[in-house]
Amino acid sequence: MTEVLNAPVFADVPTVPFAPGPAGTNITIRGLTKYFAGWPLYEDFNLDIPKNKIVSVFGPNGCGKSTLINMIAGLVPIDSGEILFDGKSLKDTKIGYVFQNYREAMFPWMRTIDNIAYPLKLEGKSKAQVDKRMAELVASFDVKFDLNRYPYELSGGQQQTASIMRALAPNPEVLFLDEPFSALDFEMTLFIREKLQEVFMQTGTTMLLVSHDLEEAVYLADQVLLLTKRPTKVAEILNYGDARPRTLETLSSASFVDMKKLSLEIFQREVRR
Repeated sequence: MTEVLNAPVFADVPTVPFAPGPAGTNITIRGLTKYFAGWPLYEDFNLDIPKNKIVSVFGPNGCGKSTLINMIAGLVPIDSGEILFDGKSLKDTKIGYVFQNYREAMFPWMRTIDNIAYPLKLEGKSKAQVDKRMAELVASFDVKFDLNRYPYELSGGQQQTASIMRALAPNPEVLFLDEPFSALDFEMTLFIREKLQEVFMQTGTTMLLVSHDLEEAVYLADQVLLLTKRPTKVAEILNYGDARPRTLETLSSASFVDMKKLSLEIFQREVRR
């Protein structure tokens, strides 16, 4: 969407002292405000995202789930507010991003392995360092397809696997995932879910996941962040503590069913408002 010229100006808003989040906070958001076409999407929005957790973002259509993580990741500019990562700015923080549209996210003129290695080369890593990290990722994801092929020669699931490997290559502090399963078939969705869990259990990387599928959002989450309709606020933050690795049996466990039911009740409450 494009912002209009008469969008609100925030220069005269008084500065509020930045309030840090509680211990264990990874991302601190204070006073986040974003207008589209003169209408508020987020207005004085505050949030603390914990470290070493998977947080799923879920809410009504149009509430700005993807816009939220895009603003945090610096892909969409904010009108006002402050976002800090462990007290640091975004430019001092290493992040990874997995896009919904994997076909457009990969460089088609590069071999798949060069796509995955691209962030490491940007960091100036040596060939030996790049090769070592590539070998770690290939082993971690149990890659069976040919990484020397170009992305357009791979299946959708293989391309998304490569996209996730690329996002993880530089060992990010925070990994953003914008509906990473939406274009995958069920078999590949299950595979990617399990690989993300394995990576998380190995590294503890903070992950922020946007999903339009409530079951998927709950299944992967340590916290489910439920949003209201716009102007968007936090409806509820639900903690979900089932042990990992979560499996197909998790989907029928009483704790999972209860968490999904509660999330759905809050979602429906917000949609009806």
